[in-house]
Amino acid sequence: MFRLIFLFLCLPLLANAGEQRYEPLAASVRAALSGAIADKKPPVSSFRNYEEAVEWLTAMSERLAPRIPDTDYRLELLRTIHYEATRAGLDPHLVLGLIQVESAFRKYAVSSAGARGYMQIMPFWVDVIGQPSDNLFNMRTNLRYGCTILRHYMDIEKGDLFRALGRYNGSLGRAEYPNLVRAAWDRWRLDSDPGKPSVSAAAHGRKD
Repeated sequence: MFRLIFLFLCLPLLANAGEQRYEPLAASVRAALSGAIADKKPPVSSFRNYEEAVEWLTAMSERLAPRIPDTDYRLELLRTIHYEATRAGLDPHLVLGLIQVESAFRKYAVSSAGARGYMQIMPFWVDVIGQPSDNLFNMRTNLRYGCTILRHYMDIEKGDLFRALGRYNGSLGRAEYPNLVRAAWDRWRLDSDPGKPSVSAAAHGRKD
């Protein structure tokens, strides 16, 4: 009995994520994505100045504390999210909202489709744009893949976030997932009050 409980606790936490679907990529696109993934660890901060860093990290850390109690790890995660999102031309609050919906901030989450980590990356992406040694449970690797992939979908959809999120989740054309992410995004914005309900998905969701 105890052995079964132990084995159960050791299993990766399942996530209720969708499934990013493989689509053939032009050689130039694959090369660009591979280059984006291969960049080394950033030598500088992604914040414009010290004051901005303190304000953002303090506010986001307080909101994330109930999910990740370890302060040092929480701050490392937030710095990495901010850098990788900014580097990809994405709002860090959007990425926080996406992670909340995809994995609930569980580093070792695995979906029923096999998507892994914070941003629920499908393993086929490693073969398509990465290296065999890439570990999708590594914090920076997972976030870099996720932000690069979402940026790729944003470019494909010419900035249409609704459709880009649908592609990311494998649910293109259905409103539920994009609306969940956008509602979570509202709650993570620096000027929002996390104690108040966000604008409902129905109020600003798309029907197409």
